Amino acid sequence: MRAAHVDPLQAGIKCIVFEKQPSHSPAHARDWNMGHWGAPVLQSLVPPSLWSRLDSATVDPHVPTAEANTLHFLNGATGAAMASIPTGKFYRLRRSKLRALLADGLDIRYDHRLADLAYNPDGSSVLAKFDHASPVRGRIVVGTDGARSTVRRLLLGDDAAAASSRLPHAATFVHARYPRETALRIRAHHELYMASVHPGNKFAFLGMQDVALPSSPESWTLFGYISYPLSLAEQDATAHHTNAQHLAHLRRLAADFADPFGTAFAALPADSPVWRVPMTSWDPGAAGHTWDSRGGRATLAGDAAHAMTYQRGQGLNHSLTDAGELCKAIRTFVAASADVEGASAPSSFFSLARPILSSSSSSSSSSSPPSAASAPSAPASLVAPSPARQPLRSPQRDAIAAYEAGMVARGGEEVRLSIANTTMLHDWARVMTSPVMTKGLRANTSTATKADQNAEGVAEADGDARRRDVT
Repeated sequence: MRAAHVDPLQAGIKCIVFEKQPSHSPAHARDWNMGHWGAPVLQSLVPPSLWSRLDSATVDPHVPTAEANTLHFLNGATGAAMASIPTGKFYRLRRSKLRALLADGLDIRYDHRLADLAYNPDGSSVLAKFDHASPVRGRIVVGTDGARSTVRRLLLGDDAAAASSRLPHAATFVHARYPRETALRIRAHHELYMASVHPGNKFAFLGMQDVALPSSPESWTLFGYISYPLSLAEQDATAHHTNAQHLAHLRRLAADFADPFGTAFAALPADSPVWRVPMTSWDPGAAGHTWDSRGGRATLAGDAAHAMTYQRGQGLNHSLTDAGELCKAIRTFVAASADVEGASAPSSFFSLARPILSSSSSSSSSSSPPSAASAPSAPASLVAPSPARQPLRSPQRDAIAAYEAGMVARGGEEVRLSIANTTMLHDWARVMTSPVMTKGLRANTSTATKADQNAEGVAEADGDARRRDVT
């Protein structure tokens, strides 16, 4: 994922968040934005006072999120409409602002880099060890530390199996500000976002990143990228390219795009920050990817559990679904333990996790937004045993096993669907039969949970009504 870390206190679970970075907004950390349809799940996991401020984390907080919107796909070569996909109430959230919002009220311990996990022989707890900090003992650790998850590696005990799979595609990202007239010209096509598929087997996305002053277009920051096929050999050969080289490459990629994409990328200022993201994935349902949860004392969520490509906008939403399902599982075994032990309150929980929400695709390169070395490291959640805790009982093992079974089926299928979608979006002959064109941005209903289905809203419109193939 990276995972969505929500307020565990809202679920009656005490939690400490451990973050390897020195702050939630470390210097030089990259920022991007994400589409979010999983509102019902998120709303159930955060306090009302926080939920009421969600619009403050959008790319344009001056305009409330519309009850319904549309993502337009244009032919990259001609600018003609290819498809219009209803998004329902689709929050376009800025990662850094969402992190700050969700961190409010949490006990977050920065500068904690996870080194190892040790399990109590009596089955009652797990000990999280850090490089330069005191260890913490808890009841369960949930690894939400992104596509290059340390927790995943520790659980699998196999570096090769834990490593994300490299894909022969990459994307080059950019942030930019423009002169007033150029900014207005670009945004006139859509107030928030738009996409484009090019016959040259390229895909582009363009949208707002930060509307600082609504009346001052020159203050707006736009976010965009172009993705394209790129062999692993080519990825390795160009891994150390400079910002200037990536910018020049991005301009070449955009040279044959129609407006607004052609204008937006051709007019990029020379000092625009640019970074390339080789695409990767990790399928929890693949052979060799089954981990031992040690009686329910360790598990995964978000990108750590199912890193996927991002052109269908599913990473954040599956991360939120993980959070919702995991909270249900924890409530189940905490309640069962209280019944057995006569406890009047649940055990306290510690979280070796970072409160982050991110786009989903990951990369083995430090230039990847979801897994960039500059981006904060991810999480792990621990439920601390109470002083009089008895050895672990089956309710915890069974609850976490049930969570994992649902998450692996749902997340694994979405990983595979997202890879197919990325492949087809970069193959002009198959674009219109790609999952984003036939399914839109809604959850994959074959394995969706009820929460996923409730979040679909108007995006359930029939595929034929969404698409207008004019190629």
